Amino acid sequence: MDESRPWFLYALRWRGSVIPSILPRTLICGLFGLLIAVLYHYGLPVYVPVLVSIIPNVVLGLMLVFRTNTAYERYWEGRKLWGNLINNIRNLARNIWVVVQEQEAGDRADKEAALYTLAAFAVATKLHLRDEPTNEELAELITLERYQKLQSMNNPPLEVAFWISDFLQQKFHQGAINVYQLNGMQELLNALVDNLGGCERILKTPIPMAYAIHLKQLLLLYCFTLPFQLVQDLGFWTGPMVILISFTLFGIEEIGIEIENPFGRDSNDLPLDTICKTIERNINDLMSLEPSTARLKASSDRLD
Repeated sequence: MDESRPWFLYALRWRGSVIPSILPRTLICGLFGLLIAVLYHYGLPVYVPVLVSIIPNVVLGLMLVFRTNTAYERYWEGRKLWGNLINNIRNLARNIWVVVQEQEAGDRADKEAALYTLAAFAVATKLHLRDEPTNEELAELITLERYQKLQSMNNPPLEVAFWISDFLQQKFHQGAINVYQLNGMQELLNALVDNLGGCERILKTPIPMAYAIHLKQLLLLYCFTLPFQLVQDLGFWTGPMVILISFTLFGIEEIGIEIENPFGRDSNDLPLDTICKTIERNINDLMSLEPSTARLKASSDRLD
């Protein structure tokens, strides 16, 4: 949240809020409350105070709190996993750039390709979690042959991880890294795959359907019984009061729905596009630095 903006601009903001989603059902409940008020005005016995005890406020409140807390835990867990993914990519990129020795003329280009492949892992993970096909974002980071290969893969991030692992094994066999360096970088790569698996766990473990359905049923029942409880005291103000109460309850439920899958493109989802761009910028900045080992080797070559 941008604290420099006035508070009321956020309070009245439409984009990013749940108002567009809950407005239709809120208005329906309000119109039903107005109907009950009209019927009461013409003498029909629609005032039923006993309905207040059908759904205790505490029970409904606890269900809404549990729903929202569960959704936020999923959102925060997704953010932590992507935070770990960023750190693991940075650490692995730094190790590749500094540790892997450049023994031949084309080794620098191989290292650059490996670092861009790490950025491709983040992009492929983002697209995989959104169930989107490979696109130009990946085409800019890998070769055409690899890009075409990813288009036929069921889990593109795993294929990208395979390429990184294969690069490390090649450099080990060429003597560019030792076994301890290889194991350290493979552990970072394994951590990346673990981050991917954690995100998939969130994505493929939704809130149980029975719980979600039952909560919606309770909300509807509560909002449609409200007018029968309020009409004697409020009269024609019953409709606006029902709108206010249903707006509050439906809004809390909708917030849980919005954030339970944090990997989409909605305003309330994680900014994965920005995160991937940040990773790519970090890698470009890293490649602008010259490792001391490369300078020493260049000096040795000149002396020879």
